[in-house]
Amino acid sequence: MNSLNSIILEGNVVQEPVLRETAKGTQVCTFSVMCMRTYKQDDSYEKEISFFDIDAWGKLAELSIKNGVKGRGVRVVGRLKQSRWVDSEEKNRSKITIVAEHIEFKPLFKKVQSEKSEEKAAELEKVPAF
Repeated sequence: MNSLNSIILEGNVVQEPVLRETAKGTQVCTFSVMCMRTYKQDDSYEKEISFFDIDAWGKLAELSIKNGVKGRGVRVVGRLKQSRWVDSEEKNRSKITIVAEHIEFKPLFKKVQSEKSEEKAAELEKVPAF
């Protein structure tokens, strides 16, 4: 029996997505999402900011590379994956990423800055939502 491993994040894309291909030809898109939590402490409001790495595979990779404009709002539903390895100095290392199972991109409201982002924004109408 599998254990429960599920996560939902809402935030903003903080870097242009990177598309790569595995040796078997499967597409993988990697991007980072920033999530912010505001809370009250004493008489002031504090911000807690976290960054999460997202891996999208297959059709979700195609969707992410076309719609993942830096600064755009996104909701990711997925699972946590931990990678472990031993570095060159014989120290144990690990990294936790989120493997996307569902992605929703929020509408763009402000003018996109970069030329690459403008191209992506023009293609948004062509891509079906999953």
